[in-house]
Amino acid sequence: MPFDAFSEVSDEALLVLYANGEPAAGRALTTRLTPRVLSVASRMLSDRAEAEDVAQEAMLRLWKVAREWRQGEAKVSTWLYRVVCNLCTDRLRGRKRRAATALDDAPEVADAAPGVEAALIDGDRMRALDAALAALPDRQRQAVVLRHLEGLTNPEIAEVMDIGVEAVESLTARGKRSLAALLSGQRAELGYEEG
Repeated sequence: MPFDAFSEVSDEALLVLYANGEPAAGRALTTRLTPRVLSVASRMLSDRAEAEDVAQEAMLRLWKVAREWRQGEAKVSTWLYRVVCNLCTDRLRGRKRRAATALDDAPEVADAAPGVEAALIDGDRMRALDAALAALPDRQRQAVVLRHLEGLTNPEIAEVMDIGVEAVESLTARGKRSLAALLSGQRAELGYEEG
């Protein structure tokens, strides 16, 4: 089956096709899901190389469960986000045990913005957001990233984090308030005009 024939096929159907010996379905699912899980891991870890390792490990775990996948129990993307969040949480805990490195030591993500000035401003904004996200408690950071940066619904986040929807709402609200407080004095510095 041609690769582009899978564009309208659901994640779950692609996983089942892959489990039944269709490698092109696996490639299509990888192309579809890897950028999303890499984005979540990058935001949670503030380290692109470490995020790539997490994304790779999460995808490997997906391939390992493909044959035993129980259709209808969970969305593939939700299951995968949960794995990524758990792997990130494990790495963050490991950092704390080893005395975490400074955020300044984290590699910067290349920006594809058209202009140099815009790229510098966007880079400053992203570093400020990443630094503010890194200052949040792990669960708040996870909820904020999944909701406001990845666009998951509160019920999907609740499933990923294995908590109730009300707890998700509380975590995201507290996380947003904390981010606003952390970033409040930086409007002019980050190129936002007053008024």
